[in-house]
Amino acid sequence: MEVKLHAARTLVGRLRGAAAVRDAGATAAAVAELRRASKDDPEVRAPLADAGAVPFLASQLTAPSTSAAAEDAAAALLNISLSAREQLMSAPGILDALARAIRAEDYAAAHHAAAVVASLLCVDAYRPIVGAKRALLSALVSLLLPSKARGTRATKDALKALFGVALYPLNRAALVELGVVRALFGLVMTDGRTGIVEDATAVVAQVAGCAESLDAFAAVSGVRILADLVEPGGAATGRARENAAAALLNLVMAGGERAVAEVLDVGGAEEAVRELAEDGEASPRGKAKAEALLQALEEGAAGARRRHEHRFADFLNGLVVSDPYFSSPASATTHDDASRVTLG
Repeated sequence: MEVKLHAARTLVGRLRGAAAVRDAGATAAAVAELRRASKDDPEVRAPLADAGAVPFLASQLTAPSTSAAAEDAAAALLNISLSAREQLMSAPGILDALARAIRAEDYAAAHHAAAVVASLLCVDAYRPIVGAKRALLSALVSLLLPSKARGTRATKDALKALFGVALYPLNRAALVELGVVRALFGLVMTDGRTGIVEDATAVVAQVAGCAESLDAFAAVSGVRILADLVEPGGAATGRARENAAAALLNLVMAGGERAVAEVLDVGGAEEAVRELAEDGEASPRGKAKAEALLQALEEGAAGARRRHEHRFADFLNGLVVSDPYFSSPASATTHDDASRVTLG
């Protein structure tokens, strides 16, 4: 490891020297060398981070240098993140630099930067930290929009990162507020790439697990779209179908009776879920999600009926109290007797 550390210090020293004299060409060459080393030798990644490579690489993500330098810097950070996530995450300003790189016009740098975020989110403890960076979340969502379409790799990297963000429940409301639901359903409805649709529905399933998502889903007919995907042949792959069922389940669990009512209001939705639960070719995961969803729908509908009946009973009891002609049996006898006396 002493050899690795010495090599890492040498590489970082070249980058530091080139940056100090503002030699763009030498800086780009040093960054490219760091990228190659971090790719070819996994054992040098942590020493590179320990030697201080991360801040210098982060500064190159959006520096006024060549496009190749930004791409190489993002790729080197991705390589380093695979072995030294803690050192990467602790570098000052790293998340802000990644957000700016994702927003930049450089496609290659953007998708590598999104992949870095996805890599960091493999650590549970980092999810709330990343979720607190709204600029970073917004940048990731922007990669899903048609106006920012950057190819399959950038979109998939953004979806992987957003999935990691949404695994932390308290991040979901922020994603909904930033427009992720409309962006995700836009991909589901218009993108023909199988892998993209599968990944998009996986993120939809996670985002659905917060109460704030219900209105956002309603605005894009999300329940109808998911129900259509659950139907046999509605989705291109079994995984997308399972993800749709999982999304409906999470929506119902988070949205309560209102969500149950919206699912049941979609014609054929309950039947489609039942077919998935009874489909012998479906995966155990898909069948389990469908069975849990059926149970949640039945319990939610039964609970709504009971509450409706109780409200109706309370309404009648209110009439008894407020209207003397809706009275107790004893009072009714008294009124009847009084009537006889008057009439007699």
